[in-house]
Amino acid sequence: MKTLIRILSSLLLISVVSCKEATPEKKDDLAVNSESRMEKTSKPISEAFKKYWYAGDAEITSYELEQSRYGEIRNGKAVLIYVTEPFLKEEQVKADGNKPDNVPVLKLNSTKKYLTGIYPYSIMSSTFSPVKDSGHALKVSFSAQEWCGQVYTQLNNREQFEIVSHSYFQSEGDQELELDKNLLENELWNMIRIKPEELPVGTFEVIPSLEYIRLSHSELKAYKAILSLTTKAAISSYKIEYPELERTLIIDFDSEFPYQIQGWSEYALSGFGENRKKLLSTAQKIKTLKTPYWRQNNNSYLPLRDTLGL
Repeated sequence: MKTLIRILSSLLLISVVSCKEATPEKKDDLAVNSESRMEKTSKPISEAFKKYWYAGDAEITSYELEQSRYGEIRNGKAVLIYVTEPFLKEEQVKADGNKPDNVPVLKLNSTKKYLTGIYPYSIMSSTFSPVKDSGHALKVSFSAQEWCGQVYTQLNNREQFEIVSHSYFQSEGDQELELDKNLLENELWNMIRIKPEELPVGTFEVIPSLEYIRLSHSELKAYKAILSLTTKAAISSYKIEYPELERTLIIDFDSEFPYQIQGWSEYALSGFGENRKKLLSTAQKIKTLKTPYWRQNNNSYLPLRDTLGL
């Protein structure tokens, strides 16, 4: 009898286990974190934002640049140009006129110029971020020109991040790829200017800046990053740490609107082979102008460059 009871108990246990629902696989916490952080939600535009950013001009800020390249520090200049403009969501280009389906974006054109020995580097990145919702940047592009050649990368925000990249290096060449929609380092610079209180804090999957990816010849993908925000009375600092890449970027900005960026520092590996070492790149603000630069293209406006220290 005892034997029969043991057998029946075993059969009952097997039945319970086999009928229990399978536990679904847990999605990677970092991926969930990144995706949920950038869920598209509408947000109102403050009157202060409208007054500052829709006054018919751009904000141009110049910086003294110390940029690491090939294992040495190079002196140069950086410029951040912020401006609002209408954007076509499908074509993902600036709209020629005002239409109901235009998307208002804050555009950042970021430039760097410095010398590496006899030859110059000229770098530009463009990021287009919607100002009325919390979604990802709609488009990011990057180009670099120097005497060895030029490289270009463009990311479009569609069903996934669609990326095309062109390089004069054989190992990189012409590429097309798609990535999941993780945080973009490029878009964080715009988030600071639009609504810094929404900056993500914690551990996330982040796609590093297109500039860093191309100049370091790293794989274009998302990397684990630790994001932190330090807020003080005058200046706040946003830190992005990539343990795998041994790279840390800190962006310093005004704690009060319009949250102007005062400078940044980047501690990262520089150079290749025996010249590879960790160096600190920095940028310190020189001057800010609010002006419609696109109307100031004749020689009489050249003194404005002196004002910017360029």
